Amino acid sequence: NRNLLFSSSANKRCMQSIVQTKSVASESIPYNEAESGSYLVGNYEVAMSQSAKIDRDYLDLAHLNNEKSGSSVWIRARIFSVRGKGNSVFFVLRELGNPSITAQACYFKKKDENESKAMLKFMQDISLESIVDIKGLIVDANVRSCTITQVEIQIEKFFVVARAPRVLPFLIEDAGHSQAEIEESKDSERPLAGVSLETRLDHRWLDLRTPATNAIFKIRASITKFFRSTLDERGFTEIQSPKLIAGESESGAGVFTTDYFGEVACLAQSPQLYKQMAIAGDLLKVYEIGPVFRAENSNTRRHLCEFTGLDFEMVIQQHYEEAIRTGYYVFAQIFSGIENDPTSKEALATIRAIYPNGLEPPVIPDEPIIIHFAHAVQLLQDDGDTTADQYADLTTAQEIRLGQLVKKLYNNTDFFVVDQYPANIRPFYTMPCPHDSKLSNSYDFFLRGQEICSGAQRCHDPDILKAQLLAKGITSESKSLQAYTSAFDHVAPPHAGCGFGLDRVVFLYLGLDNIRQASLFPRDPRRCAP
Repeated sequence: NRNLLFSSSANKRCMQSIVQTKSVASESIPYNEAESGSYLVGNYEVAMSQSAKIDRDYLDLAHLNNEKSGSSVWIRARIFSVRGKGNSVFFVLRELGNPSITAQACYFKKKDENESKAMLKFMQDISLESIVDIKGLIVDANVRSCTITQVEIQIEKFFVVARAPRVLPFLIEDAGHSQAEIEESKDSERPLAGVSLETRLDHRWLDLRTPATNAIFKIRASITKFFRSTLDERGFTEIQSPKLIAGESESGAGVFTTDYFGEVACLAQSPQLYKQMAIAGDLLKVYEIGPVFRAENSNTRRHLCEFTGLDFEMVIQQHYEEAIRTGYYVFAQIFSGIENDPTSKEALATIRAIYPNGLEPPVIPDEPIIIHFAHAVQLLQDDGDTTADQYADLTTAQEIRLGQLVKKLYNNTDFFVVDQYPANIRPFYTMPCPHDSKLSNSYDFFLRGQEICSGAQRCHDPDILKAQLLAKGITSESKSLQAYTSAFDHVAPPHAGCGFGLDRVVFLYLGLDNIRQASLFPRDPRRCAP
């Protein structure tokens, strides 16, 4: 019977010695024939939206339980592992979209049935990471190797939706080991393999199939969701500012330039100028979630050339502390949200099993702890740091040590603010301190001892703004700056704001090893692909 040959060469080889039956498809079969036809195993034809008819309900692996025992169901999942032995085959299936969920499926050859033997051979030949459709009977079982422990699926039909290659760049199982597990196994009979960060990033789509990496981006999404919803509730308006601009948007940070129809344009280093112009337009309270570009040749574990900014700007009545309190409240809500939201809690548990540095949630006080920069420097000096300077920026090492000192002094806090930074290290649009011209009305937020946000009261007075530009040696001849300064010539209310780095927030909150683990496809001085 010519209809009994397998469509793939591998399957053809494994079936040459088998008496062929009508239950094994020789050619790729249409999706709808899997339900009603006589085939029990085979390869689907490529899904090209051949039919809009939906005639099948799928059950998520997460919903397999004793209550459904005895039911025949369809599931679609990835093949995580295959164990074929003699007259049986066992699969660990991984849920699409939630790799933390696994379940067992099995098939046992029936006595003296060539059809059953053919099915067994087909299933044993499947490659890891293939996507399959399985129709099977849910039965009670005691399963130790999966997260679904009380039931398994006894396979009735088995169809390949998409077949993975035999050899992948790395095994998903290897990428799922924690560093602690790898270290502990070194002296054992079966040491565990690991996967380097570079290899993971080169094949990010595979890395995303590991439970912890997948969960990181669920938490990242939750942070943006809570950022947006909290500011919406407080009357903010979301904006989208341009990313191609006719000049630099920040002072002191490198820019990426490109040709713009014969003129030079830059990728925006922040939405700062446009947030302020929106305030001048009486939007009064605005926020943006968008990309930020920095052409800085920094190859550290906490820097990227492109990251996602969580920015807001707001009018203030008298003092920039109004903006500090808004930012503090927003992030206290975010952190509370991801710790208490059921979906986020599940993702956090998965991540913390792999990254123990983030095992304990950060301690967030009810009220913001605000430390003047001069006091922060004094703390470092009292601790023996002879390089701490009242008029120079903090190094990464000084930030981390400051975080440790503040944690000891202020009830174990992991979240605090430093304000009144030296004027010479802040951008031109920062309002000077009225009591000391060497200082500024600026502030940074710190999480687990590292900076996650820069903010300040901005110069809304045109004369002060132009004096600041002059003091910084910046001309206002570019089209962007001309428009920007004109907005304040036409009068703007007092205002202040913040710019948080989403990637750094995720990196520090979760206690990851490297900020690149918090970025979907990170960009740094050495990586511009994939």
